[in-house]
Amino acid sequence: MRITSIKAVPISYRVPEGQNVRLGIGRAVKRDAVLVKVTTDQGLTGWGEAHHGRCPGAIAKLIDTTISELVVGMDAMNVVGVWQRVYQMQLASHGMGYAAAMALSGLDLALWDIRAKAAGWPLYKLLGGASKPIKAYAGGISLGYQPPQSLAQEALGYVAQGYRAIKLRVGDNPRDDVARATAVREAVGDEIEILVDANTGYTVDDVRRVMPAYEELQIGWLEEPFPAQDYRSYQTAASLGTTPLAAGENHYTRFEFTRLIEDRAVSFVQPDLSKTGGVTEAVRIAGMAYAWKLSFNPHTSATGINMAASINVLAAVDLPGYFEGDVAKHNPFRDEVGGSPYALDTDGCVKPSETPGLGVEINEAFINAHPLIEGPCYV
Repeated sequence: MRITSIKAVPISYRVPEGQNVRLGIGRAVKRDAVLVKVTTDQGLTGWGEAHHGRCPGAIAKLIDTTISELVVGMDAMNVVGVWQRVYQMQLASHGMGYAAAMALSGLDLALWDIRAKAAGWPLYKLLGGASKPIKAYAGGISLGYQPPQSLAQEALGYVAQGYRAIKLRVGDNPRDDVARATAVREAVGDEIEILVDANTGYTVDDVRRVMPAYEELQIGWLEEPFPAQDYRSYQTAASLGTTPLAAGENHYTRFEFTRLIEDRAVSFVQPDLSKTGGVTEAVRIAGMAYAWKLSFNPHTSATGINMAASINVLAAVDLPGYFEGDVAKHNPFRDEVGGSPYALDTDGCVKPSETPGLGVEINEAFINAHPLIEGPCYV
């Protein structure tokens, strides 16, 4: 089965005024994604999602030109061979680095969609997994900077939906971060897991200041206090308290995860299937993490394609952790690109779809109605 075409489709929507969540990387004003459509000479079509990298037009251009020229004509079943060709020609030497990793991720997801459809199986079964409950937390673009009582009310709403874990946005300043986390803990009680995400907004001194309070509040993890490449700060911060660190959504390929894991600073690994190299690389990273007894907690990207793929992979790895549920009040990419990608059960868990492939049926009319909007998604 040969690849006959690869087409990138960048899509966008404006966040409605009044629903602009503020977090460490800015105020969300629009959402972007880059969908990847792969067709074959046997009529099977697969869809993937590449992260937009805050420049979706550039990622799409890379897919439509260089990546397509490298891969069209190759065997669609040979996902490892396709992965290695793009890696060798675009990441290992004289390529576009992280942009190429994002482009490759979308392509890889689409190829796994084709493979599973060809087998007539859901992806998790093709990967050797089984249908089982995967615990989920309330995340996505939500629970941002706001007055403590307002944040507590938002958190209670997600608990009422069935979530047994929630993730707060921190990285504003230590005083306000602690006040917000304290208000949420008082509101939800001790039975709900609270996670926090600084979106790279902390300094080592900030972590030193917040760590005693996070320990007292029994925070489950402190996510991405620093930029991904600041390995030394992660090592320093890991010694400042008992609240474990989490990272990985901005680490690309198993090669960056090798150092992240071997430094022993991070207790939870969080690769994004639309950034780190797709299903192929995420499974490799999960295996590496398991060797160090670290759970696999993938970061969720914008659309139901990534979400469905993440659940399938979680159902097929050795030490699955959390699925990041997207609880943004308004996200048509979650709800309309391919239908609802998951449902939360009464225990706060999700399960993979039984539909062959990734488990989503793409609504191309919706995609055509949401063309690329130029400009930054956070301001």
